[in-house]
Amino acid sequence: MNGLLSLLIFLPVVGTLVVLFVPREKPSVIRWVTTLFAGAEFLLSVPLWTFAGFRKSGDFFFRETHDWIPSLGAKYSLGVDGIAALLILLTTLLSFISVYASFSAITKREKEYYAFLLLLETGMVGVFCALDFFLFYVFWEVMLVPMYFLIGIWGGPRKLYAAIKFFLYTLAGSVVMLLAIIALYFFNTSGFLWWKGLGNPPTFDIVHFQTIASSIPPDLQLWLFWAFFIGFAIKVPMFPFHTWLPDAHVEAPTAGSVILAGVLLKMGTYGFLRFSLPLCPDALFSNARFLGLTTVGWVAALSIVGIVYGSMVAMVQKDMKKLVAYSSVAHLGFVMLGLFALNNAGIQGGILQSINHGLSTGGLFLLVGIIYERRHTRMIADYGGLSGVMPVYAMLFMVILLASIGLPLLNGFVGEFTILTGAFLADWRWAAWASLGVILGAAYMLWLYQRVFFGEMTHEENKGLEDVNLREILTLAPLIVMCFWIGVYPKPFFEMTAKSAEKIVATVSAPGLRRAAREAAPRLAGATSPSATSTGIPAAAAAAAAAAPAAVAEVK
Repeated sequence: MNGLLSLLIFLPVVGTLVVLFVPREKPSVIRWVTTLFAGAEFLLSVPLWTFAGFRKSGDFFFRETHDWIPSLGAKYSLGVDGIAALLILLTTLLSFISVYASFSAITKREKEYYAFLLLLETGMVGVFCALDFFLFYVFWEVMLVPMYFLIGIWGGPRKLYAAIKFFLYTLAGSVVMLLAIIALYFFNTSGFLWWKGLGNPPTFDIVHFQTIASSIPPDLQLWLFWAFFIGFAIKVPMFPFHTWLPDAHVEAPTAGSVILAGVLLKMGTYGFLRFSLPLCPDALFSNARFLGLTTVGWVAALSIVGIVYGSMVAMVQKDMKKLVAYSSVAHLGFVMLGLFALNNAGIQGGILQSINHGLSTGGLFLLVGIIYERRHTRMIADYGGLSGVMPVYAMLFMVILLASIGLPLLNGFVGEFTILTGAFLADWRWAAWASLGVILGAAYMLWLYQRVFFGEMTHEENKGLEDVNLREILTLAPLIVMCFWIGVYPKPFFEMTAKSAEKIVATVSAPGLRRAAREAAPRLAGATSPSATSTGIPAAAAAAAAAAPAAVAEVK
């Protein structure tokens, strides 16, 4: 389907223009027009799920390439693999749900609000579709503006502080990432600083840079890796770059929190998968150490600290929304640990857990928003005994909460189990420390539920609360269905990303295989000497020595 990705990117822009022409005095028309475009966007993304090519190859499909800025070599280049396709589906689903969930939550400046939601969707989908660094960076920056205004205009009491903090943190990371992109651009052509260039025509093509990754000097790869790391780690966010997240989540409107947790944070993990791992494989196996840790060691250590720290801080929160925000730090720590286990189980588990987090944490923010609309407070102490007056709400909350904890037969279990398996294969100590996050996660979530829904109702204001209505149930129903689907039958989701994950694993394994071959070559060569042969060394060693260079070249 030629043009599908462009349609997915720019349909929300068309929706924005239509919304702007609707009279401000007709808020219901504005809401339903936005819902119509967001729903159409989701339906148009469904072919990405049914497309069989993702399950057969890790290549990019639905390619579109047009000249854009010839003098720079920048092109309008789009394409998706199985990983990007899943994230686009998550984006369109959560965007549609967020629009529908805002019907009663937003009562001022509705035209601008829904216009910004649609523009935000354009930026998010564009990030996952872009196969040109220049285009990717444009979408990455465009995405910041609508979210800044969503928090700054429709947020809570400290909305300006939270919006500015979110914008500055993300912009700072973006600038460092831009430096890495510029370094790659010049290395590919004339050279960068003291690194001699490859003499290729100017281009920002991401696939081209992945192809020449083995030609990038290891020391340059190390610098590039850490530059990309800063940009993406702030977005994830990883400890200690996470401090903007709780403020942004707490002050953002419900829909803003859902999209922020469900999609925007995933752009950081997507950046690691698309750029850091494929472009800088030698940096992962560098002998350079800081405080005794290698590159992978540092990322794993920060991920584990994020898991434990995020869980412990979440446990002492008095605000429900802030508790869920800190749980995101812990959950994304699991995702990063899986990705940097650098094996198939870890990477596939990390990808699936990114989807799981968007579903379960997005659902939790929706649930907190529902009760906030009724009581205008998120303080846990202001509740208690809600299961008696809101039984359906209590049931829905329990299902989403158990999915977040990782109960078997729900989505979180599959993702966390696969990540811990990959972490154990990489280093059993990683899995041992990370498993603390599973225990702590169950503790703070169940304690939250006990304080809000059980016990004696001590606040008179809560006795007259209405249970969830049909619209609120419909906003949560798709998320609950997805949680059970992934928990019971995750095979289609793993198949969607398997080939892309295998491709990444082969890329990041190549430097290690080359190093192992270089170290083994003298021993294998010695094994083929007459003295070795006379002592009974199998002749297969000679064949292995001869085959090793060819095998390494094939992997390279």
